[in-house]
Amino acid sequence: MKIAIVCDWLVTFAGAEKFLAEIIKCFPHADLFAVVDFLSENDRKLIGNKHAKTSFIQHLPFAKKRYRSYLPFMPMAIEQLDVSSYDLIISNSHAVAKGVLTGPDQIHICCALSPMRYAWDLQHQYLKETGLDQGIKGYIAKYFLHKMRIWDQRTSHGVDHFVAISEYISRRIWKTYRRESTVIYPPIDTSAFTPWKEKEDFYITASRMVPYKKMDLIVESFSTMPDKKLVVIGDGPDFAKVKAKASNNVEILGFQPNHTLIHQLQRAKAFIFAAEEDYGLLPIEAQACGTPVIAFGKGGALETVRGIPETHPTGVFFKEQTISSLCEAIQLFEQVKDQLTLENCLMNAAQFSPDMFHKKFTQFVYEKMNG
Repeated sequence: MKIAIVCDWLVTFAGAEKFLAEIIKCFPHADLFAVVDFLSENDRKLIGNKHAKTSFIQHLPFAKKRYRSYLPFMPMAIEQLDVSSYDLIISNSHAVAKGVLTGPDQIHICCALSPMRYAWDLQHQYLKETGLDQGIKGYIAKYFLHKMRIWDQRTSHGVDHFVAISEYISRRIWKTYRRESTVIYPPIDTSAFTPWKEKEDFYITASRMVPYKKMDLIVESFSTMPDKKLVVIGDGPDFAKVKAKASNNVEILGFQPNHTLIHQLQRAKAFIFAAEEDYGLLPIEAQACGTPVIAFGKGGALETVRGIPETHPTGVFFKEQTISSLCEAIQLFEQVKDQLTLENCLMNAAQFSPDMFHKKFTQFVYEKMNG
């Protein structure tokens, strides 16, 4: 059986690439395709040293740093990737990968990280955050997103079976494409996140600093609580904005290697997560360190964190992405933290292990191939 794995782009090793690495472990002999591939050699080791077959965008000017600027050309680019000789195509898609062209005798399974959020339900938020909600550039952006929606909906018919990374994404797939999907949670390497019983008196947050992650909200909230210490890990376009809002009780560490992140997660009393994520790996990684989570109560966090008053709770939720709502959740955490035990966190994180994912995903694939 010849297998092709298709992803959107390979530039950095983040959440989508971690998921891709686990898919490759299930089918290590598969060939890899992407719109562009600029992955560093160190990161490439994590995907089995595979080099992707790429599209014409790979050779366009400034593609390495400005590849997102070529988004209007990506539907055409993904359709030029020739996978016609493969029996099984697995697309790992949050943008255009699922649009690869397949025939009636091929099986196409799409592991949907999400339908394109910026083209569908989060379009207005995306345009506002990027300053494209007004003016001539705004009209051009809205036109291209309209065309992307038409293409995205049409190409959903070329997928034989959808795998969703969460129930939240499964609902989004149904809303967007009117297609059923099977939920298989992406794994984390729980063995890499050992617990630490002795917690210290500080909170932690970590993320790429982009608007929807709401890192500025977290920092600003702690600036109103000078008696509580916050450690912030991450870098990105909003770094200066976030740092400007930090008071003396907020320590901004910037980008840190993984071992430093793990060390901080182990020692922190709680991990703060303010984004509306499709899934979210960091809350699970925190729990694998035995650290409870204070999370925005929407999206994938509702499936990966067990909030009060569930049995074996591992965290608390706040209802709104506001300073007052987050501060109330932190106060609630201080009251109930003895219920959010290390054992609860480890037990909850265990269900997201790589072994569990490999078993469920390979079983799903072979069932669909045999069917």
